[in-house]
Amino acid sequence: MRRYTLRQLDTFLDVARELSISRAAENLHVTQPAVSMQMRQLEEAIGLPLYEQTGRKIKLTDAGEDFQQYAIGAVAQLKQLEDAMAERRGLKKGRVALAIVSTAKYFVPMLLVLFRKKFPDVQVVLHIHNRESIMNLLARNEIDLVIMGRAPDSIDCTANIFATNPLAVISAPQHPLSRRRNAPISILKDHEFVVREKGSGTRQLMERLFAENNIKPPIVMEMPSNETIKQAVMAGMGLSFLSLRTIRHELASGHLVLLDIEGLPIIRHWHVTHLTSKRLSPAASVLKTFLIEEAAPLINLWA
Repeated sequence: MRRYTLRQLDTFLDVARELSISRAAENLHVTQPAVSMQMRQLEEAIGLPLYEQTGRKIKLTDAGEDFQQYAIGAVAQLKQLEDAMAERRGLKKGRVALAIVSTAKYFVPMLLVLFRKKFPDVQVVLHIHNRESIMNLLARNEIDLVIMGRAPDSIDCTANIFATNPLAVISAPQHPLSRRRNAPISILKDHEFVVREKGSGTRQLMERLFAENNIKPPIVMEMPSNETIKQAVMAGMGLSFLSLRTIRHELASGHLVLLDIEGLPIIRHWHVTHLTSKRLSPAASVLKTFLIEEAAPLINLWA
């Protein structure tokens, strides 16, 4: 039986997720030639090509797609083995794979800095994606913990609330609605919006809010970045619906305005989530406990 190293499997899975040697190298904190070498050695051990590359574009071969499914399961099993042994030793150290939706990046780094001061032997590997990608990672058991808004209904998960997530409509200071007070939500139907991409939890909540109020404002542009949306709103491109956790500094400086709309902001919650069937390692357990017990007041000060 041919043996593949865990490093080769990790490298392959990152390349398969990103479909990019350069992005995989960035995620793994190694050089592109190092990633290419690991992939080449893995293909030599298997005796089949796993991917095809045209310029900078990568596509998995049929063999590569099959190998990906088995590799995901193998790596997950090895991680569970490590976690089970760490639990027996009672060690509060190890490696935790934490995935967060992109909106959470405004406060999670601050939390991780404080967490590391308390638990310096726990290494947290951070993955940032939109909600749809996070749910795929969760379903495939590729991560230990997830920080997200609404927990998925389609996956058997355990979700614990640890902080609030207020969301509302914002504008540039010169927008005519910026001076309205207690305006009905129907007033938004004639104003253009800049919105998050499909698959984003913020986008899903916005669409649900508009559907409940029978309004359909015109969408002038979709963007996958909160930062780009903020710049577009400040430039006068349109209104947007965002988490207030992402715009505290812009509101304080007067570059953005929180619209006074009836029923807003909507208060949702941040959850720390994992598969119900997952046996958390001591390291993952202490991170989960830290978030539940200590994160809320820290977030309120920061974002």
